[in-house]
Amino acid sequence: MKIIDFIDYQKQAARTLKPNRPFEDDLADYALGLSEAGELQNKLKKYLYHAHPLDKAEIKEELGDLLWYMAAIATTLDIDLSDVATENIEKLKKRYPNGYSDEKSRERVI
Repeated sequence: MKIIDFIDYQKQAARTLKPNRPFEDDLADYALGLSEAGELQNKLKKYLYHAHPLDKAEIKEELGDLLWYMAAIATTLDIDLSDVATENIEKLKKRYPNGYSDEKSRERVI
């Protein structure tokens, strides 16, 4: 399987965006698409609380759907998804320079 970076992913995902719509319609459509998180939550809930088998292929598919909607929002707003990922990692490094710990989480000022 070929490894894809965020820049390439965002470019390839943009091929499937709906063309020629008002900016606000794009934002609304793609933001509402983040409801895919609910589908992911439901699959995990069924595993955790209803004794369903954990289907990693289904989880992977839902994560992919979420990634597409995030890329669509980023593209619509002219934000580089690679920058989003980089800035998030930098924030996490500052927040937890030695990795996550419960103690550091409790001490953290929001």
